[in-house]
Amino acid sequence: MRPQLFRAPLAPIPAFPREGKEQRQRAPLGYPRRVNSFAISSLLPVVLLIAAGYLAGRRRWIGGSAVKDLSNLIFLLLAPALLFRAMSTVHVEQLSLKPVAAYFIASGLLFAGTMALRGFNRTAAVIALANTYSNTVMIGIVLVDLAYGDAGMVVLLTLISLHSLVLLTSATVVLELAVAREQAAAGGVQTRSMGRTVSRALRNAIIHPVPLPIIAGLLFAQTGWTMPEVIDKPIQLLGQAFGPVALVMVGITLALTPIGRHWRGALAQALVKNLLHPLLVAAIGWLLGVRGIPLTVMVVAAALPIGANVFLFSQRYRTAEDLVTASVAVSTVLALGTLTLVMLCVRWLP
Repeated sequence: MRPQLFRAPLAPIPAFPREGKEQRQRAPLGYPRRVNSFAISSLLPVVLLIAAGYLAGRRRWIGGSAVKDLSNLIFLLLAPALLFRAMSTVHVEQLSLKPVAAYFIASGLLFAGTMALRGFNRTAAVIALANTYSNTVMIGIVLVDLAYGDAGMVVLLTLISLHSLVLLTSATVVLELAVAREQAAAGGVQTRSMGRTVSRALRNAIIHPVPLPIIAGLLFAQTGWTMPEVIDKPIQLLGQAFGPVALVMVGITLALTPIGRHWRGALAQALVKNLLHPLLVAAIGWLLGVRGIPLTVMVVAAALPIGANVFLFSQRYRTAEDLVTASVAVSTVLALGTLTLVMLCVRWLP
C-alpha cells in the first residue's frame, strides 16, 4: 500500500466548538492556552532550523561560495520531488473548491495590489509572492491537525494540493514576463510582439523546476496508477528533505546578510503576510458564503508565515534576496504572536 501523503496518523483530538452562539460561549476556558501551545509547538521547529542555519553561517561551516550550490540543490532536486509527490495523488473531482476559491481570490487581489503599487518588475513579483505564499506544509499541517482535527485536515489538504500549483505557477508566469520586459528595455529595443513575449514567458514558466513537477504529478494522479515502492520511497525522502534544508538555507543566508538595514521592510512584509492576508481571506470567504471549519482553516492558513519557496524564487531571479531572507525569518518569529491572535479571533467569525 502506498505511504500516506503529508502526515502520519495521529490520535484524534476533538475539534473545538465551531457552530452556534451557545457553543462559542461554552468554549473551554483553557482554549487560549491550548491554541498558544499549538502555535508554539508548530512554529518552534521552524525557528530552530533557521537558527541552526544561522549558526552554521556565522561559524563559517558553510561559506558564501556554497550558497548558490545549496540553492540549486533545493530548487532543482528537492523541491521538484516534494511537489511531484504532493500532486501525484490529487484527484480534481474529489476536491471541495469553494473555500479554496476564497483563499485564492484574496491572494490574487493582494498579489495584484502589490504589483500595482510597486510596478511590473521582478522585485514587485517576488514581494507579491511573499505577501501571499504561506508555509502550509511545515507549519500548517501540524497546527491544523492539532487544533481542528480531521475535519480541518480535509480542508487544509485540499488547499495544499493546489497551493503551489496556483500561486507558484502564476508567480513564475509573472516573473518570466517581467524578465522578458526588463531584457527588452535593457537592450534598447521594443518587444517585437506581445504574443511572442507571452508565449516565451509561458514556455519558460512551464519548463521550470516548480510548475513542471506539479503538472507532471497532477497528470500522473489522473491515470489511477500507483507508484512502485522502489521509486516512490526515494522521491518521498527527497521531498522530506526539502523543508529542513530550505529553512537551514534561510538561516545561512541570514547570517551572511546585514539584516539591520532591512528590518523595517521585513517587519512590514511580515505584517502584511501575517495579518492583512488572513483578513482579506476572511472577508472574501464570508462574502462567498463559506462558514465554519472551512472558513476557519482558510483564514489560519493565510495567517501562516512566509513559505521558504519565496526565498528560493528571490535567489533564482536574483532580486530582493536580502529583504526576502529577513522577511521569512521575521514573519516566522512574529507568527508566534500573530498566529495565536488570529486563531483566537476566528472563533468569533459569523
